[in-house]
Amino acid sequence: MQYNTLGKTDLKVSRLCLGCMTFGEPDRGNHAWTLPEESSRLIIKHAIDGGINFFDTANSYSDGSSEEIVGRALRDFARRDEVVVATKVYYPSGDLTEGLSRAQILKSIDASLSRLNMDYVDLLQIHRWDYNTPIEETLEALNDVVKAGKARYIGASSMHATQFADALELQKKEGWARFVTMQDHYNLIYREEEREMLPLCYQEGVAVIPWSPLARGRLTRPWGETTARLVSDEVGKKLYDETQESDARIAERLAAIAEDIGATRAQVALAWLLSKRGVAAPIIGTSREEQLDELLNAVDLTLTPDQIAELETPYQAHPVVGFK
Repeated sequence: MQYNTLGKTDLKVSRLCLGCMTFGEPDRGNHAWTLPEESSRLIIKHAIDGGINFFDTANSYSDGSSEEIVGRALRDFARRDEVVVATKVYYPSGDLTEGLSRAQILKSIDASLSRLNMDYVDLLQIHRWDYNTPIEETLEALNDVVKAGKARYIGASSMHATQFADALELQKKEGWARFVTMQDHYNLIYREEEREMLPLCYQEGVAVIPWSPLARGRLTRPWGETTARLVSDEVGKKLYDETQESDARIAERLAAIAEDIGATRAQVALAWLLSKRGVAAPIIGTSREEQLDELLNAVDLTLTPDQIAELETPYQAHPVVGFK
């Protein structure tokens, strides 16, 4: 495993972050495909053994059971100072409604820390932009969370670049804790973030930790091949169904390059993403140990400039998706 510094923080993180949406009791929340605790623990332990020290969950994943499972596993398999733990606030969880009001943020971080059984998280992220709460209220509350020692740093997720720029400027003006990460939708078949968000993050020293780096499995298998999860994944359909024809051409080149260099599609897609300036740690999801091993090996794969160009040439502009 390779490690780098997360933006302008003092956190050293693995080049891959383990997304923990897969972990959660199947009878809690909206995803029946999540792994119960016993199976989740095996994956988390395997990730730690493979060098991953960066874990991303959220208050809303499986009605909080993701945080509970991850917290117990990390306590059993690693020292607290050996891992970087990220969680999120915005979506409904427990008795919290959707949003980023001061009350919701303060209640949410306390509930997350209780479920994780931790004194602090390393990174608290706003899961989406709240159009119903003044951004000043949200940012001041996040600053208070940091001042209270409940989160070391704060981050943001999918939003318009203009919104992110305004937030960063307000934080600077008021002397509040600044966003140090951007968790955005970015992969080989969705590159709209390259237009505005990625240049902004690079300019501001904000680390990029992309979600859906493998397009919810579409970049891991022959194009058009389905799985039970893909068939039932309504979010994935909204993200990618409209652009299947143009995306198929990229997938064909991905398959050809993977075959030429003796790698898998997933490894090549991750290697492409890891080659991008400012990308600190793509957030991978996995439900099997052998699948995780495949992704871990992508860290050591380096693509040539010609291979990168071949992958990128067929790309066509996409509708902006993944946030409001």
